[in-house]
Amino acid sequence: MKRVRAKGPRTRKKALHRINDYIKADPIRLVGDGEPKIVPLAQAQSMASEQELDLVEISPNAKPPVCKILDYNKFLYEQKKKQKEMKAKQQKTVVKEIRFGPNTDDHDIEFKRKHAEKFLNEGNKVRAYVFFRGRTIVHKERGELLLLQFAEKLQEIAKLEQMPKMEGKKMIIMLAPKSNR
Repeated sequence: MKRVRAKGPRTRKKALHRINDYIKADPIRLVGDGEPKIVPLAQAQSMASEQELDLVEISPNAKPPVCKILDYNKFLYEQKKKQKEMKAKQQKTVVKEIRFGPNTDDHDIEFKRKHAEKFLNEGNKVRAYVFFRGRTIVHKERGELLLLQFAEKLQEIAKLEQMPKMEGKKMIIMLAPKSNR
């Protein structure tokens, strides 16, 4: 009995760069040790094979395409390493939430202000909101006033990114740390 292989797309990953025999352009610009020079593709491939390295197409859209003789696996490894370093250096923004009720007392507001100060000094954003339950939704102006007073108390270390706005049963403001500290 004869075995039949399933037909369909191959699951091989597409290479990031054209290397060695996959380069079709002729002539190419060879960069590397000395000055860039334009050479025929066959000559560049023979130079790479003499050095037991790969001919890698770095910039395929240039006229003529730019190629370099190097160890391709080492090149990919160094690129991944650089990307990992760049990702580690990126600053991640964290949003901390502080919840109030429309009838929150002054002492509680002061207590939550200290928490917000701590979050802002750490470089995090603060999302403060008043949650309206049941019939308290009638007192939206009370919630707006509370949030604006809260933002005013923090104006030395934070800037108001978003004025109070309703989202469902919540009235929300966003505070971001001031950068000129």
